[in-house]
Amino acid sequence: MNSLKSAVILFLLCLATAARSEDGSCLWLRGEMPTDITLQIDSTMPDDDGYRINGRTVTARTQMGLLYGRYALLRGEQGESHPFYRLRILNHWDNLDGSIERGYAGASIFWDNSSLDAQLIQRYAEACASIGINGTVLNNVNASPKMLTRKYIKKVKEIADILRPWGIKVYLSVNFGSPKALGELKTADPLDPQVRQWWQKKAEEIYAVIPDFGGFLVKANSEGQPGPFDYGRTHADGANMLADALKPHGGIVMWRSFVYGAKHQGEDRVKQAVSEFAELDGQFRDNVILQSKNGPLDFQPREPYAPIFDHMTKTAQMAELQITQEYLGQSKHLVYLAPMWKEFFSFVSPERLVGIAGVANIGLDTNWCGHHFSQANWYAFGRLAWNPMLSSEQIAEEWLTQTFGNDSNSQLSIINSQLLDVMLRSREACVDYMMPLGLHHIFKFDHHMGPDPGGFKANYPIEWCPVYYHRANKDSIGVDRSSTGTGATTQYREPYRSQYDNIDTCPEQYLLWFHRVPWTRRLSSGRTVWEELQYHYNRGVEEVDSFAVIWQEAKPFIDKQRWQEVEERMEFQQKDARLWRDVCLDYFGSFLK
Repeated sequence: MNSLKSAVILFLLCLATAARSEDGSCLWLRGEMPTDITLQIDSTMPDDDGYRINGRTVTARTQMGLLYGRYALLRGEQGESHPFYRLRILNHWDNLDGSIERGYAGASIFWDNSSLDAQLIQRYAEACASIGINGTVLNNVNASPKMLTRKYIKKVKEIADILRPWGIKVYLSVNFGSPKALGELKTADPLDPQVRQWWQKKAEEIYAVIPDFGGFLVKANSEGQPGPFDYGRTHADGANMLADALKPHGGIVMWRSFVYGAKHQGEDRVKQAVSEFAELDGQFRDNVILQSKNGPLDFQPREPYAPIFDHMTKTAQMAELQITQEYLGQSKHLVYLAPMWKEFFSFVSPERLVGIAGVANIGLDTNWCGHHFSQANWYAFGRLAWNPMLSSEQIAEEWLTQTFGNDSNSQLSIINSQLLDVMLRSREACVDYMMPLGLHHIFKFDHHMGPDPGGFKANYPIEWCPVYYHRANKDSIGVDRSSTGTGATTQYREPYRSQYDNIDTCPEQYLLWFHRVPWTRRLSSGRTVWEELQYHYNRGVEEVDSFAVIWQEAKPFIDKQRWQEVEERMEFQQKDARLWRDVCLDYFGSFLK
């Protein structure tokens, strides 16, 4: 075992105390960085950037392991730890004009018309490295073909050079139709030799300037995006063509399974991913990874797990989680997402996945995420990507301690305990005041902020309309996805297939997702469906009110700026929770008059 005092690593560690502004570039990095540490390289340790901590000594096989271990020491860790997943990747839905699709914290930190802010990117890299994130997709999955032009590849190189010392690889979302869209070929057919050659040359061009480039993320034949179906080809044909271009350079293809559209006219939207991909299992190259959302619909506050994870047993898979709160109050609601992600892992074993991706919530706002507590979700994603066995409570405790401090002899420890309780209750509260009992996707059109249970536009596809997802009338509410309905339950493995299929055994949290239920049916509480909806909506509002009281009590122990900014968002959340309750109960109640 050789002792190493790495000047590079120590320099990077010193940057951890650098703040983007007075309120901190990254709240969980505001603790003091001890300097009396020993860094040691041990070549006998596993080659996975893991670390071992004994007192003030950090031991690792790699330089990155030392860096990760140093941050772990700051969190108070002792013992040995290794990353569960090799791929721990953020997906930025950033557009080349600087806007961000589903971004609620300002403009892109990567793309605009000005020169690159290297210091800002470096602080972003530091924050990611501190929680073990080792990859980032720099642009939107609804990708512009321009992303692959020389101008933007040059800028990607600049970003990659800044991120590399922090152990972060760059990846790009690519538009499948790029060769044609850029006017360089007349087709994008994946079986056309000229198209295959185009992608091979493009890969060579990228790797010539970014030797450690990670690979491509692809959204194809969904929501109007081009793809192999345009040429009568399969997802495997398309993914394998790109995989072949990247293979000589060690790159991967992350092919998204989020698909729905005209090909499935009349088919239940939640079934479409399995319908398109199940028969292709085993046909993908070994450097193709199928990337699937945690639920079969679209990042709802609560969904059953996506059954595609049951079907692709011969294909590498990674889960896609959404850190940005598109359907959970965006950056205006305090909703801690680790409990939702842990719920997913209770159904889909972490061992079945090769990686985990998170749709980022990061922008140019001073606190990165719009809402100070939204940083906890960025933090939680990184910690779960490193170790999905960690509990929601442990992660929240870490974040609170590093964000607001901790003194066991002061009132602050009591406040942190109360805030921990708020965080752990917040996701269930959100489900209650938005869509309890399995209700889903009843948001306002397009921007997905606020309730619109009666939403319908004749010129929209029906699966974009909120009424499609509850189908309430004077007798019943909910969607029959049982074996005698749309058949969505048949896509699940046992015991869930039978459990979800039977209205008497279906968990009530998924009841209206899988079944059409009479308003008068009595549930386990003894209340009718209508009474139970009222109970949940009112409970959700009461929970948010209690959160606001706790935040008021925390005022003496939080700096003025952060307290006021959270307070303003808390007031909005209280009003919005009431809006959800009132609009939904008025609408659904109208069927019972």
